[in-house]
Amino acid sequence: MRRFGEPVDPRRRYVERPGAYAVIRDGADLLVTEQADPGPEFQLPGGGLDPGEGMLAALHREVFEETGWRIAVERRLGAFQRYAFMPEYGLWARKVCHIYVARPVLRLGAPSDPGHRAVWMSLEAAVGMLANAGDRHMVASLLRGERVPVRQVPSVSAR
Repeated sequence: MRRFGEPVDPRRRYVERPGAYAVIRDGADLLVTEQADPGPEFQLPGGGLDPGEGMLAALHREVFEETGWRIAVERRLGAFQRYAFMPEYGLWARKVCHIYVARPVLRLGAPSDPGHRAVWMSLEAAVGMLANAGDRHMVASLLRGERVPVRQVPSVSAR
């Protein structure tokens, strides 16, 4: 499985942290989450599985918490791994990120996760603005593999 980000440090103990993340498309637009802490950054919505939770259940829960949207999952795009410090948990993790393509279905409100904001941007803008290289790679591979209908929208907006 392809790895992005920091190299593995053999002196560290890493906790396994599988997660589900979504590339949520509406035409040429992508729904991302802007996380304020520890520093502002754009990310694909999603996150780790809770104990006993399935991959798709975690995906739906995390996307709703981070964006306020309900989604319809269309297909699995791929997976990658990255080794990262998770400041909210105070631990180092081997994050195995499972990426799905989805479409927005219904916006129910603002994100419930503190410090998150739902933002729409073009797929092209996301390739340059997403914080981690794995997310950028997945969006870029989607762009390379599909023709995307283009609409006239601002490149970054908060709908």
